[in-house]
Amino acid sequence: MVLTMFFLGALYVVFIAVILAAGAGIATMVVIIGALSLAQLFFSDKLALAAMGAKVVGPDQAPGLHAMIERLCIQADLPKPKIAVADTPVPNAFAMGRSQKNAVVCATTGIMNVLEPHELEGVMAHELTHVKNRDVLVMTMASFFASVAAMITQFGFFFGGGFGGGNDDDNGPGFAVVLLVSFAVYVISFFLMLALSRYREFGADRGAAIITGRPSALASALMKLSGAMQRVPDQDLRQVGRMNAFFIIPTSVKKSVGTLFATHPPMEARIARLQQYEAQLQGTATAAA
Repeated sequence: MVLTMFFLGALYVVFIAVILAAGAGIATMVVIIGALSLAQLFFSDKLALAAMGAKVVGPDQAPGLHAMIERLCIQADLPKPKIAVADTPVPNAFAMGRSQKNAVVCATTGIMNVLEPHELEGVMAHELTHVKNRDVLVMTMASFFASVAAMITQFGFFFGGGFGGGNDDDNGPGFAVVLLVSFAVYVISFFLMLALSRYREFGADRGAAIITGRPSALASALMKLSGAMQRVPDQDLRQVGRMNAFFIIPTSVKKSVGTLFATHPPMEARIARLQQYEAQLQGTATAAA
């Protein structure tokens, strides 16, 4: 993740340098996108819950889930987040929030019906690791200049011309350079952010293994969820498809999607890593004994 963020940062530095060198006046555009990014960061949890039709529940409504997450938070040294439940047969879970103190963890009724308690614990630990790693903040920051590049590209394709004042002869060449660089930045950052998303899933899997001490529980959960997702009607999957990037397992698992274009690592790779963690933990326990 650090290496990918470095490449994104280097890409954005070049992008800014080209914009400044071309004399493109896009301050207003940057301010607008900055405001939208902040709004996304501060309201992402509410938007996600609304998209899923999820409701925040108290300990009296979901005592088992509350007790499980409270125990995991103690082990992970995290403040307890808000807990929500989405009434949908799609077996999944996600975490949102701009910080560790402003987070929400959501489980669907589908996932609670499919998984055993120890498997659900592994999934919840995965989501809490996203909170601990501040992944929503990371992805929002990573996408900022990609959004700027996308807007410039769309502006250029739809309207043409220059950004600032002056005549066409002055603005044309500079705008053409900015447009081409913006398009390149958008394409490259698109793939880098997909890679970053996959790495954060690996990181959350590892975090769950450390928090629970049972990597096999999460591996078992992933295999069950993959099989259960195949049986969910396409209509239900389409209704929640916009949340794919935040789910523990994407609804597109039904389809064969190339790794390069995927928000999640291949299931086989995730399970293989969890099996390695399990072997390492068992080896450590054996050595200690």
